[in-house]
Amino acid sequence: MPPRLAESFDNVIRRKGYSNRSEAVRDIVRRFLVEEEWAEQSAEVVGTVTLVYDHHVHDLAEALTDLQHRSHNQVICSQHVHLDEHNCLETVVLRGEASAVRKIADQLIAARGVKHGQLVCTTTGREL
Repeated sequence: MPPRLAESFDNVIRRKGYSNRSEAVRDIVRRFLVEEEWAEQSAEVVGTVTLVYDHHVHDLAEALTDLQHRSHNQVICSQHVHLDEHNCLETVVLRGEASAVRKIADQLIAARGVKHGQLVCTTTGREL
């Protein structure tokens, strides 16, 4: 590894609290393997969708709930948080085939009135 690259890497892993390069490389490899799991459309995966939305948007909360009920086989749980008098944050944990989880996440995020949404892709841990 070029010395400048190694030095930059060491600075980042120190800032993040890794005790050594090996531990950081282990996490990088795992992240790479999780990405590969998600590339296989039929692989069983886990993902968390985070949504921020204005609860005053007509029928939005009901639409989000309806979608979760229609996807009950993939929805593990959800949590609703009142951020202020207008905004809510909702997290939805999904589990299933990568293609199905992505589809549900996309539908939740694309719902009219959602201000921000993001899918965090992770793993069941069985393959790591």
